[in-house]
Amino acid sequence: MKKKWIIILGIVIIIILGLGVKFYMDEEKSNKEMMNVVYSDEAKEVFEIRLKALDAKALTEEGVIHSYKIDKESIKHNPMGGINVTLIINNDSELNITYTINNFNGELSGGASSISEKLSKLLGRWEENK
Repeated sequence: MKKKWIIILGIVIIIILGLGVKFYMDEEKSNKEMMNVVYSDEAKEVFEIRLKALDAKALTEEGVIHSYKIDKESIKHNPMGGINVTLIINNDSELNITYTINNFNGELSGGASSISEKLSKLLGRWEENK
């Protein structure tokens, strides 16, 4: 009888370990897919269009936004769909924009965005309460 319980316990442990490994592998695959999307040429185009909508002279010497880089640690699955990603502007972590990018009908598009207070002020989009 004791041997039977040990065998059952062993099987349960193997099943739990197997499910854990599968969950981990699925999570890794999902993270890799999100990285591929965020670092794709199509995403770069979406980011640059959105940046130029905020600053007509973005990515030039005359613009407020001279450069951007993707904050790799910020890339997360959005529970409402899409991928959340933060762009660091001009290598200043206080100048950032967080986007939700989505894939609709096989085409990437920028969804909601959130602009840091410091960047918003530089772009002239911030009004102090009087």
